[in-house]
Amino acid sequence: MQDLDIVILAAGKGTRMRSQIPKVLHTLAGKSMVQHVLDTASELNPTRTHVVIGHGADQLRAALAESAVSFAVQEEQKGTGHAVAQAQPQLGNGNVLVLYGDVPMIRRESLTALLSHVDEQHMGLLTVTLEDPSGYGRIVRNDEGEAVAIIEQKDASADQLAITECNTGIMAMTSAQLKRWLPQLSAENAQGEYYLTDVIEMAANEGIKVCTAQPASAVEVEGVNNRAQMARLERAYQQQQADKLMEQGVALADPARIDIRGKLTCGHDVFIDVGCVFEGDVELGEGVHVGPYCVIKNSTIGAESAIDGHSVIDSTVAAGLNQIGPFARLRPGTRLAVKAKVGNFVETKNADVGEGSKINHLSYIGDARLGRDVNVGAGTITCNYDGANKHRTDIGDNAFIGSNSALVAPVTVGKGATIGAGSTIAKDVAEHALAVTRGRHLEKSDWPRPVKKIK
Repeated sequence: MQDLDIVILAAGKGTRMRSQIPKVLHTLAGKSMVQHVLDTASELNPTRTHVVIGHGADQLRAALAESAVSFAVQEEQKGTGHAVAQAQPQLGNGNVLVLYGDVPMIRRESLTALLSHVDEQHMGLLTVTLEDPSGYGRIVRNDEGEAVAIIEQKDASADQLAITECNTGIMAMTSAQLKRWLPQLSAENAQGEYYLTDVIEMAANEGIKVCTAQPASAVEVEGVNNRAQMARLERAYQQQQADKLMEQGVALADPARIDIRGKLTCGHDVFIDVGCVFEGDVELGEGVHVGPYCVIKNSTIGAESAIDGHSVIDSTVAAGLNQIGPFARLRPGTRLAVKAKVGNFVETKNADVGEGSKINHLSYIGDARLGRDVNVGAGTITCNYDGANKHRTDIGDNAFIGSNSALVAPVTVGKGATIGAGSTIAKDVAEHALAVTRGRHLEKSDWPRPVKKIK
């Protein structure tokens, strides 16, 4: 198999983003643009991947610390040709593919097609035909229709500006070709920069054919220079995800109002209402119904569960037939057995909720285990933190916890026990026992209420 070096250009400042964050680290669907490019690049099984960094170099190194890449530093931004030259010493002897860290939606299929053209007598250039080519370099072809040059807009004549076939900047060639052409680049142009695009004319002059390919959609090669373009790409990406879900049979109340920032896997007959956000790795079982404006992160929701609106679920496993929300917050470590219910304004954390158990409203259950068919009344709190350490609460099967109770951990409530409303339980409660801790009722007739003194 031919060696492949991939060079990703990521040294630009991105001034128009008006941000302290390097442009390529701005996120699309919850993942940095440069990481999108790296993930696509990895699908090509490259021998080596190089990232050319400059502005915000330390931030790039930190963000990509776990990626299998080497870095080349472009101290001064003198154009794309100059940027690629910084990575040249690290290149092998196979093929080279040049990508851009701010073009996050490029697809593997387009790159595979481009690379298929490359050998000692051919190089590959990805072009795109646009209704409005403003700002793009134009593809100049000879009378035989062969690409022979790229003219940047600032250097183009009136006739050349009328050309609608544009340069995407993405190209592939042999390492030998690139190493031969880079030293010949000149900065004698309107920008005073070394254009990588000039290698197209060098190839044509050598008799090397420039083979062009185009992406399936122009959005694949759209770059980001400002916040408006970033937002436009975000919606394009999300629309793609929505289309894939609907092809799989998922019902979306509005395909334009869903955000997937990771991987969402759905069974049959799933319904997702408007405004929902899915982060990380989320799995929805068959027949799951997700109400409006929910946020679900790194969680598995079992079949036939219903999540009512405005619920936030993070690192949770729900076995199925669960009722969650509205306005529920399930924090990491929550595990719901079959038919368990977590209702409105309930927060759970590191809690095992047994089969058929109910926490209907206005409660906090943390660091706890609830058996089967437990009923937790409104306003119940497991007091799991003593200011230094977390402690466990264990509630047995069929226990009944009255409203407005405080369970001071570590504490065990036995099977079938009953806690009277308004109790503070700091000692273990035996099975089938009743525990009540309330102050004595005191009532004074005709008691004069204090009044404010007039000065």
